[in-house]
Amino acid sequence: MALLDTVHDPARLRELTAAQLRDLAGEIRAFLIDRVSASGGHLGPNLGVVELTIALHTVFESPRDRVLWDTGHQSYVHKILTGRQAGFDRLRRTGGVSGYPSREESEHDLVENSHASTALSYADGLARADAHLGRRDRATVAVIGDGALTGGMAWEALNNIAGGPDRPLVIVLNDNGRSYAPTVGGLAEHLADLRAGHGANVFEQLGLLYTGPVDGHDIAAVQHALRHAVALEGPVVVHVVTAKGKGHPHTENNELDLGHAIKPMDPVTGRALKSSPRSFTSVFSEALVELAQRRDDMVAITAAMTEPTGLLPLRQRFPDRVIDVGIAEQHAVTMAAGLSMGGVHPVVAIYSTFVNRALDQLLMDVALHRRPVTFVLDRSGVTGDDGPSHNGMWDLSVLQVVPGLRIAAPRDGARLAELLTEAVAWQEGPTLLRFPKGPAGDDLPAVAVFNGLDVLRRSGSLDVLIVSIGALAGLALVVAEDLAARGLGVTVVDPRWVTPVNSALADLARRHRLAITVEDNSRAGGAGSAIAQTLRDNDVHTPLREFGIPRRFLGHGSRAEVLAACGLTAQDITKAVAGLITDLDAREPVGSGVEL
Repeated sequence: MALLDTVHDPARLRELTAAQLRDLAGEIRAFLIDRVSASGGHLGPNLGVVELTIALHTVFESPRDRVLWDTGHQSYVHKILTGRQAGFDRLRRTGGVSGYPSREESEHDLVENSHASTALSYADGLARADAHLGRRDRATVAVIGDGALTGGMAWEALNNIAGGPDRPLVIVLNDNGRSYAPTVGGLAEHLADLRAGHGANVFEQLGLLYTGPVDGHDIAAVQHALRHAVALEGPVVVHVVTAKGKGHPHTENNELDLGHAIKPMDPVTGRALKSSPRSFTSVFSEALVELAQRRDDMVAITAAMTEPTGLLPLRQRFPDRVIDVGIAEQHAVTMAAGLSMGGVHPVVAIYSTFVNRALDQLLMDVALHRRPVTFVLDRSGVTGDDGPSHNGMWDLSVLQVVPGLRIAAPRDGARLAELLTEAVAWQEGPTLLRFPKGPAGDDLPAVAVFNGLDVLRRSGSLDVLIVSIGALAGLALVVAEDLAARGLGVTVVDPRWVTPVNSALADLARRHRLAITVEDNSRAGGAGSAIAQTLRDNDVHTPLREFGIPRRFLGHGSRAEVLAACGLTAQDITKAVAGLITDLDAREPVGSGVEL
C-alpha cells in the first residue's frame, strides 16, 4: 500500500519517519500531476509547496492550530493531507473539491481566501483574539508568497503585527520569486539579496523576528525553522525558498508561468487534451495591439496578470508599454489616473473580481477627476470552476453608481473590438468593458439599429422585449425562438453600452406588453435594475422582469452548470416568460401592437 493511501488526516504524518515523509512527498507530487493534469488547475504552485505543507502539518496540529493560506490556490497539498484525496477526481467541478480553501469541505480550512495579501490581516486578528481571551494553547500560522507581499494590505498587516511583539504569530514567507509572473519591484530585489545572504533585513527593521532563508524542499530543515519560530513566542517571519512547479518537466520548463494554472493536459507530453476556441481574452489581446499601433499615447497596466488578461502580445510588441505593478490593484488604478493627467491613455486590464479591491480609487481618483482611463474587466459574470470568490458577478452592481463611468458589455468578438475602440476614443471620463471567461463564439450581427440599440431579432407582434446584456445574447436569441414557437412576438435588443442606460429602451418597452432583461451579473443593482429605474423615470408602465444571478455566493462547477443553477437557461427563462404572459392575458386583452 502506498503511504499516501494511509494518510487520512494530519495526525498520521507525525507517525512517519523522516525517510517516509520524503517518500510521501514523491507520492503527493505524482498524485498532483495525475489529477490536476486531468482536470486542469493550479499545478505549479502546489508542486512547489509539497515539502513545506508536510512540514507544517507535522509541526502544527490543525485544526487546533490555525494554518492560513495566502493565496488559497496553493492549498491542494493541504487538502490531500486533510482527508480530501477522493475529491480530486472532480477537482474544481461540481461534486469535487474546490480549487481554494473551503469551510464547507473541512474544519481544517478556516479562511476561504483566494484574493491575495489578506492572510496576514486574518492572522493578526486571530492572534489578537487569543491574546484578549488569554489563550496560549494554539498557534496561528500564515503562509504568504513573495508575490502576495507586493500587495499593500500585506504591509498594513505587517506594520500592525510588528506593533505587538508579545503576540505569537508565525509568518511563513513562501519565496519562489513569483506570483503568476515573476515578482516585480524593489521587494523582489530585496528578497533576492536575502536569498544571497546579504543586505539589510526589512522585516527585522520593522521589528519582526526573522529566520532563514530555509530550503523549502528540505522537510527537516523547515520543521526545525518552524519549531524555532514557535519557541521565540513572538511574531516571526520564516523565510522559506521554494521552486514553483518542482518535480515535473512540463511545469519546470514552462518559462511563462511554471504551470501556474494549466488546462487539462497529457501529463507525459504536456499537450493540451483539447484545443481551446477563440476566447474573449484573445480577441481583446489582438484588438489592443492594433490600437497601440495607431495610438502612441496608449499604455496597458496589469496587476501581476500579464498573460491571463491578454497583455502578453502587447508586451512582446511594445515592451515599454505594459506596466506590471504586482498584486497592487489600488496602486494600478490611481497610477492610471496619474498617467492620464500626464497625457497618456491607460488601459487597465484586470479580472472583474479584483476590481472590487480598487473601488475607492476608481471612484475618487479616476471618476471624480473625469480622467479618460479605460478599464477592461476579464472574467466578468460567472467563471464557474474557480469558485465563489472568482465570479465577476458584482461589477455592474458596484460600478454603475460611479458618476461619469461608461460601461459596455460586448456580446461577441466583433463587438468587443468595436467597443474597445470607442472606449479609448472617449475623452470625457472613464470607460469600462466587461466580458466573461471562455469562448467568444460566433459573431451575432444586428438585423437593425434603433436609436443606438442593436436589434438582434424582430418578429411578430409586440409582445415581449428582451434586453440582452453582453455575452448572454446567444441565450436571449434561443429564448426568443422558443417564445416565437409558442406564438409570441419577440424583439431582442443589445444596448452595447449598458451604462448610462439608453433612453430608447424606455421607448421600446412602452410599445411591448412585457420586457425582460438577461444578464450574468447579480440581479441586485445590476443592469436590469438600472433599466427598471429608467422605465419608472420615463413613466413607462410595461411590466419588467430581471433575469440574472441571485444575491448569494455561487459554488464551483462549469460555467454552464452554475448558470443553470441560477435559472439562466433557455428552458427556465422561456417558462417564466410564458407564465408572465399568461398572467397578463388573464388581466387584460391583448392589443394589436405597433410595428417598429
